[in-house]
Amino acid sequence: MEIQKITHCLPHGIDLHCRAAGETGRPLLLFLHGFPEGAFVWDEQLAHFSQAAHGGWRCVAPFLRGYAPSSTPPEVRDYRARVLVQDLAALIAAEAGPQGGAAAVVAHDWGGALAWNLAALQPELVQRLMILNAPHPGAFVRELQGNPAQQRASDYMHFLCRPDAEALLAEQDFRRLEGFFARADGRLPEWFTPALRQRYHALWSAGLTGPCNYYRASPLRPQSAGDAPLAQLPPELLTVRVPTRVLWGLDDPALLPALLDGLEAWVPDLRVQPVPGASHWIVHEQPRVVQLALAGLLAG
Repeated sequence: MEIQKITHCLPHGIDLHCRAAGETGRPLLLFLHGFPEGAFVWDEQLAHFSQAAHGGWRCVAPFLRGYAPSSTPPEVRDYRARVLVQDLAALIAAEAGPQGGAAAVVAHDWGGALAWNLAALQPELVQRLMILNAPHPGAFVRELQGNPAQQRASDYMHFLCRPDAEALLAEQDFRRLEGFFARADGRLPEWFTPALRQRYHALWSAGLTGPCNYYRASPLRPQSAGDAPLAQLPPELLTVRVPTRVLWGLDDPALLPALLDGLEAWVPDLRVQPVPGASHWIVHEQPRVVQLALAGLLAG
């Protein structure tokens, strides 16, 4: 199945460049990437689920706001959760029609953070939700407040908020960014092929301010001395009532398994699927596991 390149010009002035497969008008699967990735990480899933034998879905993966070639507004305020979720709602309306919704939203990392918010605030747009290694906001606040191990694991977020983060990430041919993908022994994984490395470098060369602004705009990060306590989030931002599957690589060094504890209090229709031996980059490491989990959710 050929991957299409399309651009949706949203009513509020943001353009989202998307990779897509499948017939327009078919039920929509929306795939959302995280940091420091792009829509292309979902190509294998787009090709798979758009086939008639696997449901014939309309599969769309945007480059999120801030990730070229999508719009990259310069101000930190342009990356607050409210406006990012507005992008997703408008994209779903553009693909599924004003009265439609996504049959499923599949989301990793920062894409998952946005998907949790979308499903809580606008459940009419999300029939099913699949999250891959992206913490529920209630659990994340709890762990950042009370779990020293998670506080240490999330300390990198302060680096990404630095005013010189973009320059430091670009040094030595993006050595630090490639280091995000490194295994525990420091070596890059087999899935990080020369061809994929070239795609990542092209994405990063187009600009890193937008991706870093996600971290700068977020109030959810480990507290430094003198910081105000993390605010407790209102229930309407926490409760997700759509059928939800959480797929979690247990070897994620940044997002620890304790983030899975207690999710059923916020997500009553929930199935959690831990994946031993997978890390934060489960989309690359275990594409077949991702396929089977999504197929199961859709068959639900």
